[in-house]
Amino acid sequence: MNISNWLWLGLNTVLLVTGQFLWKYGMTRHKFELDVISVVKLLLSPWILLGLVIYGAATILWLFILSRVPLSVAYPLQSIAYVLAVFGAYVFFHEPLSVPKLIGVILIMLGVSFIGFSANGS
Repeated sequence: MNISNWLWLGLNTVLLVTGQFLWKYGMTRHKFELDVISVVKLLLSPWILLGLVIYGAATILWLFILSRVPLSVAYPLQSIAYVLAVFGAYVFFHEPLSVPKLIGVILIMLGVSFIGFSANGS
C-alpha cells in the first residue's frame, strides 16, 4: 500500500471520528426521545447536521479508498477510529479512561499494526 492510500485512510478515520464527536456534542445539547417531533428537532440541530455532512464526505472518501485498497486491509485499519474516539471522549467529554479501555486500545493498536505491516508486505 502506498503513502497516499495511508493518508486517505487517515483522513477518512479522522472524518469519521469528527462526525461522531459532533453527534455526541449535539446530543449533549438536546433532550432526545424516540418520537417524530424529537427526531425532527434533532435532525435540524447544526451539530447533528454537520456531523451528517462529514459522515457523508467520509463515506464518499471511503468508496474512493475501496477502489484502491483491499477491503481486508482498509476496513481493519479504519478501526484506529476507536482509539481516537476513546482518547477524544476523555479529552472533550471528560469520559472516564479506565484500565480495560486502555487494554482494549492497546489490543486494537496491535491488531492494526499487524495488518498495516502485512499490507506493506503484500
